[in-house]
Amino acid sequence: MPGKNIHVVPTRRLVVPVVLGALAGLAGAAGDARADVAAGQSKAQACFACHGPQGNSTNPAYPVLAGQTARYLYLQLRDFKEKRRSDPAMSPMAAPLSREDMQDLADYFAAQKPLPSSYKVEAARVDAGEKKADEVLCMTCHLGGFSGQNEIPRVAGQKYAYIVKQLEDFRAKRRTNDAGNMTSVSRNLTDDDIKNLASYITNLN
Repeated sequence: MPGKNIHVVPTRRLVVPVVLGALAGLAGAAGDARADVAAGQSKAQACFACHGPQGNSTNPAYPVLAGQTARYLYLQLRDFKEKRRSDPAMSPMAAPLSREDMQDLADYFAAQKPLPSSYKVEAARVDAGEKKADEVLCMTCHLGGFSGQNEIPRVAGQKYAYIVKQLEDFRAKRRTNDAGNMTSVSRNLTDDDIKNLASYITNLN
């Protein structure tokens, strides 16, 4: 399920792959039915080619799904299916999924253990990224350690290139399935800000 690829409810907050407040109502629907982890594992086999075994991507272009919040995963699949979010690889993958499929897949990947990031960060960029994250109050939505909550994605340890891509897409309004929250946050970020934030976030485990 490649999605480029970054995640917010309250006001101005940073996230890398993000679904925010306007989608909170959808989030409730995602939790109504029971997901089946075993069924999700079977259905997830097609996802491993891009996202890696158990959702631990080894390709910097594809996000880590292991340990992601189930609600966020469900909502992203739903957005790809309903064309609120677009990606040449993910959109056709999500198109045939049923609500049950999406719940099963979300529950399966949420139950997997994410592996530590192996990206080599520059200490100066990590420090600058931490300061910028504090400045734009990222942790108000993503929580301490960027562990995520409900429809707010876990971004700690996410792929550096994917984080950069999502922030750039939000800033350029190429990704808009976030009710405008991430666009508001990212519009004032410089290219260096984005690289610094990505360095800081990918370094978190």
